[in-house]
Amino acid sequence: MTTPGVDDAVRAKEPVTERRLHPVTPLRRAWAPVAVVIGWAVHDPDQAQQQLTRLTTTTLLVALAVLVPAAALYGFLTWWFTHFAVTDTELRIRTGLLFRRTAHIRLERIQAVDITQPLLARVAGVAKLKLDVVGTDKKDELSFLGEREARALRAELLARAAGFAPETAHEVGEAPVRELLRTPPRDLAISVVLTGATWCSLAAALVVPPVLWLATHSVWTVLATGVPLLGAAGASSAGRFVGEYDWTVGESPDGLRIDHGLLDRTHETVPPGRVQTVRIVEPLLWRRRGWVRVELDVAGSSNSVLVPVAPRAVAEAVVARVLPGVTVPPAEALARPPRRAGRCIPVWWRGYGLAVTDSVFAARHGLLRRSLALVPHAKVQSVRLTQGPWERLWRLAGVHVDTGADKTVTARLRDAQEAAELLRGQAERSRTGRRDARPDRWMAP
Repeated sequence: MTTPGVDDAVRAKEPVTERRLHPVTPLRRAWAPVAVVIGWAVHDPDQAQQQLTRLTTTTLLVALAVLVPAAALYGFLTWWFTHFAVTDTELRIRTGLLFRRTAHIRLERIQAVDITQPLLARVAGVAKLKLDVVGTDKKDELSFLGEREARALRAELLARAAGFAPETAHEVGEAPVRELLRTPPRDLAISVVLTGATWCSLAAALVVPPVLWLATHSVWTVLATGVPLLGAAGASSAGRFVGEYDWTVGESPDGLRIDHGLLDRTHETVPPGRVQTVRIVEPLLWRRRGWVRVELDVAGSSNSVLVPVAPRAVAEAVVARVLPGVTVPPAEALARPPRRAGRCIPVWWRGYGLAVTDSVFAARHGLLRRSLALVPHAKVQSVRLTQGPWERLWRLAGVHVDTGADKTVTARLRDAQEAAELLRGQAERSRTGRRDARPDRWMAP
């Protein structure tokens, strides 16, 4: 019988099978040289137009005859020299045509693996795999893989990150999902229409260009200003509807699964234990319908939306799955600042509120667009008290709670004595919360 140490040594010497990306990948990468030419033309359109007028038909055909094969060769070579492999301890990605780069991603540091499918990728039956790794801001990715291969690799990486043995990780498969919420397209469309940002951006896109034309009579000035404004209006209305279409939240052993998108389909994971802050947002025009939006701050992840729109009771039920044991404080439980706070911030001081429960630090701000931030005590990294000269005059102070996602939640305009007691109490609650918190683990092997 061999000892565990000998088994590990033998396993380490076993050859690692490297794999390539899907054969459709060169078609995507072949656009890089073409994109360089297009970028130069957009950056200097006058010079590009002058160069284009000088070209004869023969010269243009020769240039195309050289550019197209060069782009195809570039795409093929970058695909040929890209490999990935899963070892016992890491995911290894080797890339680079002239300058080689090898990324060693330790499996235990993977906190989320997302699958995205742009429209053309869905047609081709391929997908992009994105990895959120603890301690890195930029996501490593594998694009593209076959759709089945991407899902199988995702399941294997999640199982390995959860602690399953390498020989059994292949057998785990995709974790089962129980649906918690699905946003109806009708509700999503109405919520977009009832969002103030949509109307503000649309009004700016309709009003600013005519004003600039009357003031300057310059087509370029109008286009340079109007096109970005129209883009912003489209992104806040149609773009949001397309991106958040068919929003589905499901619960699985490896976290909450979020699927969404009309054209580009995205499959994201909110890893358990990594959520630092939950914000329940309530725009003014949504209140009559009782709708809210739930946003997240996740350490080391780009996930920022949990629920695009839902009735408050449904949204709070989903929040309870993200933050087990946490109850969202009702509006009447939030303590307002003292009335003298109106001397510092007239009218808007009424939108501030604070509640501290056994599990969370909850602070609200906003009068027209209310936002209630919930920070579990175990996720608080530091607590600060600030007091400007005007606040000092009226015996007021603000308490800032910093989280692991490099974000801050602030309880503003609190009584100075209350703020000092809150500072001391929150420091103690954070210490006991971290001591009693459950480990940030995924599926149990």
